[in-house]
Amino acid sequence: MKIFSCSVCGQTLFFENSQCTKCGHALAFLPDRALLSAIEPAQDGLFVALAPVAKGIRYRACGNQIDHGACNWAVPEGETERYCRACRLNELIPNLADPAAQAAWLKLEIAKRRLVYTLLGLGLPLESRTDRPDGGVAFCFLRDEPGADKVFTGHSEGLITINIAEADAPFREKTRLELGETYRTLLGHFRHEIGHYYWDRLIKRSARRSGFRELFGDESVDYASAVSAHYQHGAPPDWPTRFVSSYASMHPWEDWAESWAHYLHMVDTLETARSFGLALRPKPEGGGRRPESQTRRLDFDDFDDLMGAWVPLTVAMNSLNRSMGLPDLYPFVLSTPAVAKLRFVHEVVEAA
Repeated sequence: MKIFSCSVCGQTLFFENSQCTKCGHALAFLPDRALLSAIEPAQDGLFVALAPVAKGIRYRACGNQIDHGACNWAVPEGETERYCRACRLNELIPNLADPAAQAAWLKLEIAKRRLVYTLLGLGLPLESRTDRPDGGVAFCFLRDEPGADKVFTGHSEGLITINIAEADAPFREKTRLELGETYRTLLGHFRHEIGHYYWDRLIKRSARRSGFRELFGDESVDYASAVSAHYQHGAPPDWPTRFVSSYASMHPWEDWAESWAHYLHMVDTLETARSFGLALRPKPEGGGRRPESQTRRLDFDDFDDLMGAWVPLTVAMNSLNRSMGLPDLYPFVLSTPAVAKLRFVHEVVEAA
């Protein structure tokens, strides 16, 4: 994620901002420019983007901003859709008459927009199921209801379902502890589930399927049996030597989705570090040496360059968190096989 600045006063902005905290100008994210810009009203309910790179192009607010104050993305004047590039992927949202459901939905939308930002930045194919009935993606946000089947977060044929209870931090932490996970976030859910979608889209019917099986295993192994075995017996004791997480050891599909999610963790965090011009020159006490990293010079097309920056960055991030008495920000150790799988994901993304 890049950092942004106000087109009027230069104030540093965050991706989620809808108003500049310094000059008060309204803001909108322009997905066609990958830019957060100050805006000014124009005629016919439109507004003008003030960022120089936007060249005075006119936009309108996303329908979810108009109806619910829930989205800071814009729709270019020439597009006929009422919703922005991210919101038009929604197939079902919770009943917003319930304040708790609305609060949960707002958190889900923030995480989803961060996901969509990364996917667009990587140049990955991303169409709604309306635009592409055979192969598009959609999101369904549901809650558990009395007398109804439990809602499970997952993916099926392009439809990604998220249980809105995941937006509740205590629920999510309780679930994380019960499942013995080291990491569980809303954004992590989105990144993992979209990985399943891209397996169908980019691997399932492609020449890369054989390469996938060499690294991840045979995905034709019965999934239901693998899930049952995982929750009955747990991950194999040696999983850290072969997988990016214990959950990845369940089945080749989950190994892929976990590796995909970690790749998105990596490129998004490194883009943030590069946007801040972060340089690492560790000086350990005792005379040891640690790898240096200059993120401003990162080549995102070069996987070795990414990995060379990722490892020292995660060591620094974890050390900073420990200094605040917090858990490690990236509580994973990447084994050689796990890195090989990340490289495969990188190659698939580059080819797409």
